[in-house]
Amino acid sequence: MTMVTERRVLRPARPDDREGIEQLLIARGLPTAGAPAHLGAFMVAEEGSALVGCAGIERYGEVGLFRSLAVSEESAGRGLGTALVARSLELAGQLGLRSLFLLTTTAADYFPRFGFQPIPRGALPTSLAQSEELRGACPATATAMRLLLPAR
Repeated sequence: MTMVTERRVLRPARPDDREGIEQLLIARGLPTAGAPAHLGAFMVAEEGSALVGCAGIERYGEVGLFRSLAVSEESAGRGLGTALVARSLELAGQLGLRSLFLLTTTAADYFPRFGFQPIPRGALPTSLAQSEELRGACPATATAMRLLLPAR
């Protein structure tokens, strides 16, 4: 489903978005490892012809890892991150996920507004160990968080 608001388009990522997503992640200091393998569960934001935001989900059975929330510096502070999180949570529900986890080094105060709660890193499901994020792309000092999703 594509959503358009004021010149901004939020839509599922396409294969040709890969390079733009990687450039955005690098510009915002986020890991790119593993992102291309999960491109099918990424949302992107465009303003005009520019890719200005992204967010992704890595699916592992009934759990997912929310990753790569990034908004270009020029588009920051206009609600784009909030819109990307909201669309990603909708996608998580459509994928039938029961819970969503994330790792963050800079935004632990941002995600509780969406229902994410900090958890000990050791409480992450073992299925997430397949993720590049947990295999070293994200530092061991990152805060782990969990969101329980409503049953569908």
